[in-house]
Amino acid sequence: MNKIIILFMLITAYTLKSNEITGSWNGILKVQGMQFTIVFNISESDSGLVSTMDSPDQNTFGIPVTETKYESQNLILEVKSAGITYHGILKEGIIEGTFKQSGLEFSLNLTREMQEKIIPKRPQDPKVPYPYNSEDVKFINKKDSITLAGTFTYPMNTGIFPTVVLISGSGPQNRNEELMGHKPFLVLSDYFTRNGIAVLRFDDRGFGESEGDFTNATSFDFAEDVRSAIEYLKTRSEVDKDNIGLVGHSEGGIIAPIVGSKDNGDVAFMVLLAGTGIRGDKLLLLQQELIYKSMSMADDKIQQILATNKSIFDLIINERDNAALKIKMTERIKTYIKENAEFVPEGLSEEQFLEMQINTTMSPWMLNFIRMEPSDYLKKVTCPVLAVNGEKDIQVPSKINLESIESALKSGGNSSVQTIEYPGLNHLFQKCNKCDISEYGDIEETFSTDVMFDIVKWIKEGIRKN
Repeated sequence: MNKIIILFMLITAYTLKSNEITGSWNGILKVQGMQFTIVFNISESDSGLVSTMDSPDQNTFGIPVTETKYESQNLILEVKSAGITYHGILKEGIIEGTFKQSGLEFSLNLTREMQEKIIPKRPQDPKVPYPYNSEDVKFINKKDSITLAGTFTYPMNTGIFPTVVLISGSGPQNRNEELMGHKPFLVLSDYFTRNGIAVLRFDDRGFGESEGDFTNATSFDFAEDVRSAIEYLKTRSEVDKDNIGLVGHSEGGIIAPIVGSKDNGDVAFMVLLAGTGIRGDKLLLLQQELIYKSMSMADDKIQQILATNKSIFDLIINERDNAALKIKMTERIKTYIKENAEFVPEGLSEEQFLEMQINTTMSPWMLNFIRMEPSDYLKKVTCPVLAVNGEKDIQVPSKINLESIESALKSGGNSSVQTIEYPGLNHLFQKCNKCDISEYGDIEETFSTDVMFDIVKWIKEGIRKN
């Protein structure tokens, strides 16, 4: 009889434990200024607890959770297919825990109720109605037979206006260059147009409403899109055809010179916002070092990673046969993994990590970027150039890139060059405190008005000289 009572007590205890953890648990994952709703759905099965994961913001539901463990208020969830682990402790109806993916860790607390995202304040975002004309437009890249979609803004008064094409940075970007709740190109467009300068901004190919293949595109393909934008502007009666300029941010700051290097007089001026002036491999190594330092990574580990990445970049620079390069790179990364197994992110097998590294590094864009020497194009640019950067930029370090840009332009005979380094500003031209990437989304300012004022002043002064 006592054995039956004990068995009943054990079953009851297990049921109580299961009931307190089963069901849906909701949380907001904050990653570098962005917010993602994460839902874990936990239920009982004949073999124990099972779970699925939802990521509604990415329109992904029912991802199988490989392992679900719950004991002594401790919850452990593992999603091997995505390299995700979650460890939390249930306290008074809240699971306080840590979400890990690909070696990165983020705090994630879960509750029964769906949590509301905190809407960041963006005081610079313009509100409709705008005091200028705003048209959604489409134009064709005839070379690649794709239609690109964007927005053209111009003053309400009659006449023709100096006009700029905004060129976004790396990664798929919409016409507002939207990231972490900020819309830098919307803010720039609004400021320029209010000050008498028309603006064309457009979605990157294969993104937003634009056609085309983004995945296999390189900076040279994006340059063709910009040339198509210029051709479209030449058909608009509101545009001063003698004063069409390019304003490129980050990667857009090398795309603009690529376009300008083949200039037939269409590009009247150029503004490079945190543009690159050094070869891609050198930029990436500097960028990685600064970012890892901002994450408080140990210096010996940073140097180890940089040494490995440099050896891979050297392969890419020196081996131009991509088939041979892939073989050599695979062996190099295999050796690295064998000697540094601890660097393989939790939840990923060595084979999965190897494949991820090869696919990322061998993408057409990455190979082209690593090999690209900006000076090859800058020295062929003859129009006036304004290059600006934030002193606290850890993605495109300011001094070395501004100096390289100025040197390349002047070596080609361009005497109309101005560079400005802005104290206290980051890669997005925000006044920053920590000045790391994770802070971008926390800062209310989208783009420094001081920088915008200087750009408009420079453009207008240049036009008056024509």
